[in-house]
Amino acid sequence: MLGAGCGFLILDCMNFQQLRSVREAIRCGFNLTEVARVLHTSQPGVSRQIRELEEELGVELFVRAGKRLTELTPVGALIAPIVERMLGDADNLRSAGAEFSQQASGRLSIAATHSQARYALPGAVRDFRERYPLVTLNLHQGSPRQVAQMLLSGEADIGIATESLAQYESLVALPCYRWTHSVVVPPGHALLDGEPLTLQRLAQFPIITYDAGYTGRLHIDEAFAAAGISFDLVLTAMDADVIKTYVELGLGVGVVASIAFDEQRDHQLRAVDAGHLFAVNLTKLAIRRGTFLRSYIYDFIETFASPLKRDVVERAVALAPGAPVEL
Repeated sequence: MLGAGCGFLILDCMNFQQLRSVREAIRCGFNLTEVARVLHTSQPGVSRQIRELEEELGVELFVRAGKRLTELTPVGALIAPIVERMLGDADNLRSAGAEFSQQASGRLSIAATHSQARYALPGAVRDFRERYPLVTLNLHQGSPRQVAQMLLSGEADIGIATESLAQYESLVALPCYRWTHSVVVPPGHALLDGEPLTLQRLAQFPIITYDAGYTGRLHIDEAFAAAGISFDLVLTAMDADVIKTYVELGLGVGVVASIAFDEQRDHQLRAVDAGHLFAVNLTKLAIRRGTFLRSYIYDFIETFASPLKRDVVERAVALAPGAPVEL
C-alpha cells in the first residue's frame, strides 16, 4: 500500500511536467486534447509524460480504452492527491521566494461573481493599485460554484461570493459584509405610492431577479415559500445590470442586491428597500487551505474588508475545517 513515503518516491523519479500532465488529465475529465491546450503542448506529449511517470512508478494511474483515458485506477486515485499536494507545495515555494526577492511585485488573481466584481470590488482594486503598482491583477468572473473551483484549482488566490464558498473543507471562508435586497421599478410605478412594501404587493407584478444560486436568490425563494405566496418569475439573469435593463423595458419589477443600485447611474429607475422582506445576505471571501499568501495578498484582503486583518486571517486558517470563523 502506498503511504506518506510515496511523495518521496515520486520526487526521486518524476519531473513537474509529468505531474502537471497527470493533474490536468484529472481536472479536464481525462480529455487529453483539453489537457494539451491547458499546458500549451501537444496531445502526444501529454500522453508521453503520463506514460513515463507510470513506467517510473511501476503502476498504471489511468484506466484506458484504446488510447483514451477513461478513469483513475485505484492506485491512481491514491496518488492523485499526493500529486496535487506536491504541485501546490512547489507553488508555495515559488511564492515564498518571491516574497523576499520581489516584495512589491507579482500577481494577484481574484475570482468573484458579477455583483462583487461590478459593485463591491472597484474601490478596493483602485486603492490596492495605488499601493502596489507593480502587482498585476487578474479578475475572473463566474458563478459561486465556479469561483470555488477556481480557488480549489489554484487558478485564483482569492474568491469572493455570497453563496457556496463555505461548503468546501479545502477553503477557508471569511465573512466580509452583510447586505440586503432592493426592488427596482420604473418612475411612476404603483409600488412607489408610499404604501409599505409587502410580499403580497410584490407578488402582484411579474418579477425579474437572479438565477438560482446567485446573489441571495435562495433567500428570495424562501421568503415567498414561508409566506405561502406564489410569484410570477418572468426572467432570471446572473447579474443586476441585465435585470435592470429588462425592468427599464417594462417586463417586470426587479429584485437586486441593494449595492447594485446607484441613483445617478440608474436614473431611469427607482429603488424601494426590501431588506425587511428577505433574509440578510453575507458575502464571504475565501482562500485555499495550505496556500502561501504573499504580504500584498493580505493587504488586499484587508483593503476589501477592513476587519480581515492578517492576524485574523491566519487564525482562521489555523482552525479545523468547519469550525466557525469569528471576527
